[in-house]
Amino acid sequence: MSLLEIENLSLKIGETPILRDVDLSIDAGEVMGLVGESGSGKSMTALTVMQLLPNAARTEGRVSFDGIDILAATEDRMCALRGDDIGMVFQEPMTALNPVKTIGEQVAEGIRWHTGASRADAEERARQILDRVGLPEKKFPMSRYPHQLSGGQRQRVVIAIACALKPKLLIADEPTTALDVVLQAQILELLRDLVDENRMGLLLISHDLAVVTQMADRITILRHGEVMEAGETAQTLSKQAHPYTRQLALASTHVPERRVLAHPFAGDRASLLEVQNISRFYPGQRLSMFHKAEPFRAVDDVSFSIAPGQSTALVGRSGCGKSTLARMILALDRPSGGEIRFMGETLTGRDEAALKPARRNMQVVFQDPYGSFNPRHKVERLVAEPLHLLEKQPSPAERREVVASALHEVGLRAEDMDKYPHEFSGGQRQRLSIARAIITRPKLVVADEPVSALDVSIRAQILDLFADLNGRLGVAYLFITHDLTVARAITDDVMIMHEGKIVERGPTGEVLDHPQSEATKALVAAAPDLHRAIARRLQEQG
Repeated sequence: MSLLEIENLSLKIGETPILRDVDLSIDAGEVMGLVGESGSGKSMTALTVMQLLPNAARTEGRVSFDGIDILAATEDRMCALRGDDIGMVFQEPMTALNPVKTIGEQVAEGIRWHTGASRADAEERARQILDRVGLPEKKFPMSRYPHQLSGGQRQRVVIAIACALKPKLLIADEPTTALDVVLQAQILELLRDLVDENRMGLLLISHDLAVVTQMADRITILRHGEVMEAGETAQTLSKQAHPYTRQLALASTHVPERRVLAHPFAGDRASLLEVQNISRFYPGQRLSMFHKAEPFRAVDDVSFSIAPGQSTALVGRSGCGKSTLARMILALDRPSGGEIRFMGETLTGRDEAALKPARRNMQVVFQDPYGSFNPRHKVERLVAEPLHLLEKQPSPAERREVVASALHEVGLRAEDMDKYPHEFSGGQRQRLSIARAIITRPKLVVADEPVSALDVSIRAQILDLFADLNGRLGVAYLFITHDLTVARAITDDVMIMHEGKIVERGPTGEVLDHPQSEATKALVAAAPDLHRAIARRLQEQG
């Protein structure tokens, strides 16, 4: 008997069907990849196993964990199972962690709850598991709070909480989505080690087929709550018997058709954006009253330019200074030194009134569209926000017309302007973000990880949209990304940032195919590749 057996599972929330006759099983020591687009039912399958469904949910079928009927289990029984026998790693660690409790307290809490251990014993076990996931106390004291850690470090804390009691089954829901490729490789290696050491079953939920191919022994592909295809991972993804599997594989490696600049560094092209010797320093932490620490150099003497219509990628690991540089370009942060010029005008040191024309011609698309929208406002108001930058303000009727046009350009409908953000999927919300960014017809769009949280099909659509806007409207892009596939697909040239400096720059394909700096080599080596992963798994199987 398998560790987890799901048979003919159907789920409705109210009258809305979510899952239809889903079959899935996981053995001890096995990794099962659960793949599908947003809304396919991946997370709802996991929440059914955890019995964390909303009150209006109704289930049919059978879910058996280690011989226990999950669907018939009482809440007390599930409380005993959760954290002890079944652990779960959520996608966004900052929302999964309690911001007012230290990381040591949060790891020790489950240990004390399930084992009755003393505070001292629980803290010692918490210290051991944090060390095991790469957070040794000497470098990362247990007295730290979540906001004092990076994204990858917070994800390690979440994994430590989930694995503190060596559960028989671990459910990891998009555990590496927001991490750079080097951190992603480290987290995946950690999960694989935990599976091997503890003979733990792992349900890996991901939209990244390359990641799943690297990790999973078997794969189940969901669409609209139904299983489209299932089987051994490499065989399933190499044969692609179901049309939907082929669709996902094509979307994973999709390269948009776009106008390519003949001479991206041509000297006779007037620069749209010029960044000259920009630096941003922050005060260092004082070690004692006698020792003044050196300032932290978040961005250190960076220079580059972007021509009209040019698409440039800014790539680097988390904490390398990418977002700090972007904030200074957007005039949301003042540099410690250097100069930024946009459309021939100096931005550094200017007041808000003087920055208004630049803000009209330079817009931003954030990584998390839901976090960048006021949930109490309707789409019309949200998308129209940048219109206050125009010299002539449109009338209410004109505003609706302009918003409708912007929505149409990103593949949404005019009637969508009367909805709220929560009524849209993640990919649709990112389209709303892009509509808001282009509504003033900017010359430059700064896109900060705009597709990192999207599944492969939606990512392909958004990349097509960016490419279309680039060719049709002549919008230049500064793409901030940790995804080398995205950089290859959408940009003319790439800049590699490491510890606040640009360590390598050139045409995207040339830099990524023939990396020169150690930082670039590390990124390229860690980046998952679907075709290479399939070939390696098939070779391993003989």
